[in-house]
Amino acid sequence: MAVTPVPGSEIFASRPYTNEEVRTDLPERLPLYSTDLSGAEVDPLTYEVVRNRIFAITDLMGDALRRMSGSLVVTDCNDFDVALTDPYGHIVQVGPYNTQLVASIGLAIGWILRNRADNPGIEPGDMFLCSDPWVGGGLHQNDVALFAPLFHDGKLFGWTAAVAHQLDVGGVSPGSWTPRAEDVFWESLPMPPIKVVRGGVIQRDVEDAYVRRSRIPKLVALDLRAKVGANKLGHERIAELIRKFNADTVQQVMQLQMRDAEQRLRGRLAAIPDGTWTAVNHQEQSHTGDRKAHAIRLKLTKTGSDLLFDFTGTDAQSGMINCTFTGLYGGIISAMMPLLCGDLPWAPGGIMRCVDIVSEPGTLNNATFPAAVGKGSVASSWATTNAVMECLSQMLDTHPSTRSSVASVCCGSWDLSIVAGLNQHGAPFATSILEPMAGGFGAGSDHDGVDTAGLPFIPMGKVPDVEMNEFTTPLLYLWRREETDSGGPGRYRGGLSGSVAFTPYHSPAPIYQVISGSGKAVSMNRGLAGGHPGAAQEDIAVRGSDAAELLARGELPSTVAELGGTPEFPSNQEESLLQEGDVYVMRWQGGGGYGDPVLRDPELVARDVRELKVSPDAARTVYGVVLDDSFTVNAAATAACREAVRADRRNRVQG
Repeated sequence: MAVTPVPGSEIFASRPYTNEEVRTDLPERLPLYSTDLSGAEVDPLTYEVVRNRIFAITDLMGDALRRMSGSLVVTDCNDFDVALTDPYGHIVQVGPYNTQLVASIGLAIGWILRNRADNPGIEPGDMFLCSDPWVGGGLHQNDVALFAPLFHDGKLFGWTAAVAHQLDVGGVSPGSWTPRAEDVFWESLPMPPIKVVRGGVIQRDVEDAYVRRSRIPKLVALDLRAKVGANKLGHERIAELIRKFNADTVQQVMQLQMRDAEQRLRGRLAAIPDGTWTAVNHQEQSHTGDRKAHAIRLKLTKTGSDLLFDFTGTDAQSGMINCTFTGLYGGIISAMMPLLCGDLPWAPGGIMRCVDIVSEPGTLNNATFPAAVGKGSVASSWATTNAVMECLSQMLDTHPSTRSSVASVCCGSWDLSIVAGLNQHGAPFATSILEPMAGGFGAGSDHDGVDTAGLPFIPMGKVPDVEMNEFTTPLLYLWRREETDSGGPGRYRGGLSGSVAFTPYHSPAPIYQVISGSGKAVSMNRGLAGGHPGAAQEDIAVRGSDAAELLARGELPSTVAELGGTPEFPSNQEESLLQEGDVYVMRWQGGGGYGDPVLRDPELVARDVRELKVSPDAARTVYGVVLDDSFTVNAAATAACREAVRADRRNRVQG
């Protein structure tokens, strides 16, 4: 994979390193394990057995991390991931969790090899902690990664890595997000790779320096041990694999898996006509008080079996919505794997050999230090994924063999609400409302998007139980549900999104809240081939509601109007307080549609109305379908209505 700076630009703060660059910087006391692929290779049966064992090992690592963690974002939402790499950090296998988080660990391992091998050294039993998004291994400072070198017979055989979102790692605001951030020094300060485990033992001084930053240090310390445990399990299982099949065989399979992913992807790309496709994805309001829309621009060019992602023209870094090159890199991989590589080995070390990148430093998705990047994961990195998905789907739509893989943009952004304060037991708490994990999938060229399916780059993502949220936080949920008309209209409808409403409950003090998101004014979840975008994000704070009185009378409110009180509509980036009696309502984005809505089968529209996925009004005005009182299609009225819709379009174009 090549990364080409635009003329006159600075060297990237974070970029892939070649094997030659790594070897040049390594001391002689750190030999790397190597194997020759030019001669006889592993037989196909052994290859498949070992390859599947490698996947099973990463899956076991992820399960171990989740079981040992005490954080809801890990245990209930799978906002973490694990990976196995070769000696140079090329990723052989990622886990089926948050692929954005783990996509850039190879960048960080390359950096560690070049900058830590001599001092403090890389030895058996060591592990390096990193929360620096300019180095890699995560998208923002909350994504804390732990890298563990794996040795065999005194040589560096590979690496395991575990990374998870931490709910608070310091900074001026709980959750380490602040809309007021003017640079990174307002946020949690990045921690470049530091040896936190030496000879298999956690170094207490380093751990203390790390957890001291957090408002919830015990939880952060527990997650550190969960990552240590996941890496140790990975090392034990790889050692067993080596004992059974020998080291050369395992290393050859690791290299062959990356080569297999590359070759099969190249074969797929070669069948698609060459071309160029473009997309623009916007973010609104880079900081409190900002009123601008900020654009990430992408031109994708396919030539033969190579892809060039050119982000030239992306707006300059601004406020707190930026991400580093790590976020750009992760945004590309996390879109490519589900769209192009669903049936291939998920080995980014091979997949990214088909990719070249052009990007200007100092822009939204290649921010230079000391830009604020605390929101990078759900801001510019997410918008990068959206733009990449849109371009790739346009490309896939040009050839019959790949058209079935097309997907409109899914939930276009993360509706962020961080709440912190004292819980019902009087202890400090800080957490994120994680229901927006249930985003609507984008529609395809031959199917509707899946309703509240999740996020495409977190295959194993899920939302937490309401009961668990209420148990761990001083909140009472009034509803959590899918929202009618939230899926993007089209010949194939985008997946529905949802909404949630909650109120403070038995909190001894007001709850501090950070609000952050995008997609309220400009669609981030665009449709394809004439499909409409999914629903926009909406947040409503109802001050002084009647919720307590309604519940006391045995009435369960289901609409904002029923809550009474005074509704407020927060902007994209705000900090606020939730007082007793307030209710906060979040409605996140649905998936984009595919194709013209007036081409949708009227019977499917009628079914959607009966199932409360589409309203009768939208059926008529958007889809041109007229239903009778029993929600069955009036064929004659529908034909006339659709012709009227087309006539109105012609008049608007001509007028």
